[in-house]
Amino acid sequence: MADADRSATRRRAQAPSRSHGNGASPVSKEISLRQFRYFRAAAETGQFSMAATEEHVSQSAITNAVIALERHLGVRLFDRLPHGVALTAEGNHLYQHVVRILEAVDDALHEPRFQMPRMQGKVAVAASYTVLGYFLPSLLARFRAHYPDVEFDLRDLDRPDIEAALLAGDIELGIVLLSNVERPERFAHHTLIRSRRQLWAQPGHPLLSGPPPTLKDIAAYPYILLTVDEGEASTLRYWKGSRYTPAVAFRTASMEALRGLVAHGFGVTVLSDMVFRPWSLEGKEIEARPVATAVPDMEVGMLWRRDAALAPPAEALRDFLSYACGR
Repeated sequence: MADADRSATRRRAQAPSRSHGNGASPVSKEISLRQFRYFRAAAETGQFSMAATEEHVSQSAITNAVIALERHLGVRLFDRLPHGVALTAEGNHLYQHVVRILEAVDDALHEPRFQMPRMQGKVAVAASYTVLGYFLPSLLARFRAHYPDVEFDLRDLDRPDIEAALLAGDIELGIVLLSNVERPERFAHHTLIRSRRQLWAQPGHPLLSGPPPTLKDIAAYPYILLTVDEGEASTLRYWKGSRYTPAVAFRTASMEALRGLVAHGFGVTVLSDMVFRPWSLEGKEIEARPVATAVPDMEVGMLWRRDAALAPPAEALRDFLSYACGR
């Protein structure tokens, strides 16, 4: 690191600690878990007003928490957009830390519920591409912290193969996009999260200005269609219900290819917040905004057999995931 960079870093670190006097850490005085919660809500909803509704506080409480964090860190955490906010690179970096901090605090407070000393064994679990890439790893890491002697037999399978493996008894738990499951009554199941679908577009795109766009509005522009994890079928399902058809310019099974195409202005797409990132691999920005037409959320959940009891490690994982996603 250059000397100028070191000096700037020291100035930012020292600036908030002007007059504590008693030697206490400035973080303990100026930053609270409540501010972290409000920041997380703003990051996840993309709007201070929606974050306030989620946290049952005034919008000014969310705004003040974010401003306090920005002043303390000396960086801008959000880009303010006409229709909401988007994390900056620094904001995304803080968000990753904040999520881990709040999860660790939550786990510590509820740890007695999950303490089963000396539990050992293996749990066979399968997940589809999207779930495995964007949802499951951090949860499995938290579970392992509680049950270090439980091993994972983790498999990457498509949704039909997960269903077949469950019915054959080859795996105990399947974690899938529940909205894609055919005949869900064959399984016991539990929804873990519902992730809002929004429009993704290049900054400055006409659909990002004015009122929230409808699917009719979106249909007037080239559309990038994600095909992985039955994405094409699930997308066209709700488009069919709207009586409009997306003007598909590109189909891709690669999430990063889709981000690059959107960021470079080749088209727009509608995808869930769970997989949203505000930039492509090249660092070009992507913006998201709500869609006025009712679009179903993407549901992620667990499947297991109705006619067979789960072994203790699998039961512990099922219960932990239910608890961890119950926020």
